Amino acid sequence: MRDNLAFVSLSEPESSQSHEIEVREAEALDAYSKVVTQVVESVSPSVVRIHTHSGKRNGGSGSGFIFTPDGFVLTNSHVVHGADKVKVWTLDAGEFPAQLIGEDPDTDLALLRVDSPGVRAIKLGDSRKIRVGQLVVAIGNPYGFQYTVTAGVVSALGRSLRSQSGRLIDDVIQTDAALNPGNSGGPLVNASGEVIGVNTATILPGQGLCFAISVNTVKFIASKLMRDGVVRRSYIGIQAQTASINRNLVRYHGIGFATGALVLAVEADGPAAKAGVLEGDIIVAIENEAVEGVDVLHKLLDETRINLATELTILRGQRKLHLRVFPQLRKQ
Repeated sequence: MRDNLAFVSLSEPESSQSHEIEVREAEALDAYSKVVTQVVESVSPSVVRIHTHSGKRNGGSGSGFIFTPDGFVLTNSHVVHGADKVKVWTLDAGEFPAQLIGEDPDTDLALLRVDSPGVRAIKLGDSRKIRVGQLVVAIGNPYGFQYTVTAGVVSALGRSLRSQSGRLIDDVIQTDAALNPGNSGGPLVNASGEVIGVNTATILPGQGLCFAISVNTVKFIASKLMRDGVVRRSYIGIQAQTASINRNLVRYHGIGFATGALVLAVEADGPAAKAGVLEGDIIVAIENEAVEGVDVLHKLLDETRINLATELTILRGQRKLHLRVFPQLRKQ
């Protein structure tokens, strides 16, 4: 005689599972909303709207943020470049004239100062602690609308972005937090309300390709602008572009890379000309540091090399030569 077996389902009813998932999703969304709201309430008083006037042209606008109690404001260079007058609006204190302390087009950063007692400063974070996927909030003034907030995540780190001066900005943060015209110069902040970047660009028509200059770059440039009003760099008086090196030369001279900085033109009586650099030379090293292209060349020609005897390693035809050059202060 067969036993009658009863099959009992050990799983919960589908409706119960769906309800639990909906509850968890609602809780997660509520927690996300609370974080964003708290961040916005914390940093909004430090975010400013910037309006510029330049001669007879219509004024431009952008965003910025106060990062010191004595009224220093960070924004993008392209927001204030060429402006005769700059004004800022704060959420708490209203409108103030701003003084342009200095700018650095190579990193698209500028420093302003407002004389307003009691301004609230936002805290600067640390780029080394940023992680892909973490929550970020962007605050700015797109299209003149004051204090517009978007949120997203860090999509990628270590990107490079070409500035309006043609130089390469390194260690750029990519985010999917939407940025629009007028967001430029505003802060990108983490869940603790710390600035981790300065919003600078959106690549159109691509969706979600938005970029911010990392805060450690910002702190370095800001310190130079506060001290000198400019970021001092050296130059050797050449025009160059990244170019491939003949594979036979790479093997023959034991070069560990396949590209260098090809000299297109040499400034008459400039540092490179005095050192004997010729058009057609390929620069492959500065003081034994590899030069794999023009962007690396620009990076190595920093303030520390001004008027300092510096060894250039070049390829000229089949030969590898070592020349001594004295880089000079590059004019802004």
